[in-house]
Amino acid sequence: MKVIIFGASGSIGRNLVSQALEQGHVVTAFVRNPAGFDIQHDNLSIALGDVLEATSVQKAVVGHDAVMCSIGAGRKGGVRAEGTRNIIAAMKATGVRRLICQSTLGVGESWNNLNALWKYLMFGLFIRPAYLDHVEQEKLVRESGLDWSIVRPAAFIDGELTGQYRHGFPATANDTKLEISRADVADFMLKNLVDNTYLHKTPGLSY
Repeated sequence: MKVIIFGASGSIGRNLVSQALEQGHVVTAFVRNPAGFDIQHDNLSIALGDVLEATSVQKAVVGHDAVMCSIGAGRKGGVRAEGTRNIIAAMKATGVRRLICQSTLGVGESWNNLNALWKYLMFGLFIRPAYLDHVEQEKLVRESGLDWSIVRPAAFIDGELTGQYRHGFPATANDTKLEISRADVADFMLKNLVDNTYLHKTPGLSY
């Protein structure tokens, strides 16, 4: 497939780019600063732009089969929702239907999967702006009318690609480790390119 990845220079995005290329996809990495992006491949193109600038987003989306979104701004808010708004508008304008968006475990009904540390200290205080940004981002995706899947990973950790993780568990599950490697997040997101099990769904992802 011909795939464009927004947030390609981030920790999840780099894994998405590398794994997508290994799987034989033709990839466009949307980046703001090419100097910080050192992946090279015959099937890789670089699109320069800012996800908060609608014109550059629409120009980059043209001609792709699917869009993968892993944008973020660390603990800060304001980028995920607004950038996703531009991505959705670009997809509608160019006729691209498939959107796979990385959110976070804890949004919506998956709040019940979290422990007290994540509910009240992390999302309740330290990284609340990022959490609220994800909430708004998911609302935009759900209402987009596109062929979307929202992936809700637990806390990111360093680690190898294992392919062994839990996904799509119910909101009542409180026995996950609440962590997942970045490589495995990318692995699961890419599986959704060729599997519609989670079309219009919001699977959680954790060990």
